[in-house]
Amino acid sequence: MADAALLAGPALRRLRRREGLTQAAMADRLGISASYLNLVEHNRRPVSARLVVQLVEQFDFDPRVLRQEEAVGGIDGMRRRLADERFADLEIDREEIVEWLASVPQAAVAFARLYDAGVSADSGAGQTSPLTLARREIERWRNHFADLDVAAEELADELRLSNADIGQALTERLRQRHQISVRILPSDVLMGSQRRLDLHARQLQLSEMLSLPSRNFQVAIQLAILEQRGAIRSLVQGARLPDEAARQFFARHLQSYFAAALLMPYGRFLRACEQTGYDLAILQRRFGVSFEQLAHRLTTLQRVGQRGLPFFMARVDRAGQFSKRYAGASGTLLLEGEYSCPLWVAHQAFERAGNICVQLIAMEEAGQGEREWLTIACTGEGRGANDLSAVQFVTVIGVEAKLAAQLAQARGISFGLGGATAVGPGCERCFRSDCIQRSLPPRGAMLQFEERVRGQTPFDFDA
Repeated sequence: MADAALLAGPALRRLRRREGLTQAAMADRLGISASYLNLVEHNRRPVSARLVVQLVEQFDFDPRVLRQEEAVGGIDGMRRRLADERFADLEIDREEIVEWLASVPQAAVAFARLYDAGVSADSGAGQTSPLTLARREIERWRNHFADLDVAAEELADELRLSNADIGQALTERLRQRHQISVRILPSDVLMGSQRRLDLHARQLQLSEMLSLPSRNFQVAIQLAILEQRGAIRSLVQGARLPDEAARQFFARHLQSYFAAALLMPYGRFLRACEQTGYDLAILQRRFGVSFEQLAHRLTTLQRVGQRGLPFFMARVDRAGQFSKRYAGASGTLLLEGEYSCPLWVAHQAFERAGNICVQLIAMEEAGQGEREWLTIACTGEGRGANDLSAVQFVTVIGVEAKLAAQLAQARGISFGLGGATAVGPGCERCFRSDCIQRSLPPRGAMLQFEERVRGQTPFDFDA
C-alpha cells in the first residue's frame, strides 16, 4: 500500500513568515526556485525528502510539524469527531476534511482539542472519561507504535535462538535477566487476580485459571514493564493526557501492545497472515495466542512499506456494550456509539460459544455513503473463567469488504450482491427508519406516531 504524498504547505508558510523571509529569499536558502516553493506552499507539490533535509539544516526545523494532521488522528480521526450527531446536518464529506487539514491544519487541531476537552455526545454531562481520552490517543496513532514493534521483534528473534518454545523462552528471560521466577498459584491465593509481582520472593505469580496463551501474555507484559519502561514513559508523556487515570490506561495499552508484538513479531506475523489468507484458526495455533490477542494484533499492522489489512476490533458484552474498541487504520465509524447494533453478528456469537461467526454488514457512514464490512466474531474466556459456559464477552474484528476477498473466512461469502445485513452504530445514533429491531429513537429526532400497519416499524421519525 503506497503512502500518500506529504502536502504541508501551511507549515512551510508559517516557517517562512516566522523567519521574516520572502519566498525568493527562502527558496534561495533551500536551493530551489521561488516558483516551486510557491507551489509547495499552496499544496500543489508535495514536500520531498530532499526538501525536508534542507529545512532541517537551514532552519533547525522539526520535521514532525509537517505531519500536523497526525496530531488529530489524520482524516479518520477528524471523521470520527465530525460523526457526532451535533454535526449531522452539516453533511461534511471526506473531501472537505482533506481540504481542511491541508489548507488550515492548525485550525483543525484547535477544533480537535476543543472537542476532545469538552463534552461529546456519548459522554453526557461532565468531562470526557479517562478511558475515552486514552482511546483517542491510541486512535491518533492508528494503534501502531513503530518503536515498540521494532524492540519486540528484536527481542523475539533473540528469544527464538535460546528456545523454540516461546513460553519457556519468556520465563527464562525473566529469570536470567531480572532474577524473577514464574510460579502458578491457586486462584484463591491470588484472590481473583491474574498476575502479581512479589519482589520479596522474586516471583511473578500467575493464576492457575489462566490458559496457556494468557500465561504467556502475562509474562510478556511483565517483560514490557521491566524492559520498555523508558519507551512507554516517553509515549505517555508525549501524549500530554490531562488525566492521571487516562495516562495509566494508555500505559497499560502500550504494555499489552509490546506483549502482543513479542508473541507475534511483526515480520513473521504479517508473512503468516499473507501466506494463510489471514486464516484465524491457523494463526492462533501457529503463534499460540487467543482469538482476542490475535484480534488486537491485527489492528496494528501499519508499518510503513509493510502494511497489513486495516482491521478494526471490539469486545462486546451481552448488553451490547463495548469494553474494548480500536478502529486502527480502518476508518470505521461502527464503533463510535456506546452500544452495538443488535443485528450485528457479535450478539449471535454468544449462542455459538467457541465457533467463529462471519457476517457481511452494511452501514451508512457520514460523508462516505454506505460501506460494507466483513466482520468475524468469536467468544473468549471471561476473566478467570475455566469453561465456555462462563463466557461474558465476544471479540469481533472487521475489514472493509472490498479488501476482504483474500481472507480465508470470506470463502463462500457473496460480495456486491446486496446480501449485506444493514446495521448501525447503536439505536440512539442510528437513523435507519426501516429497522424492525429498533428499541430507541435516535437522539435529536422528532417522533411521528402513526397507526401501526403490518410491516411498519413501531414509529417513524424525522431527523
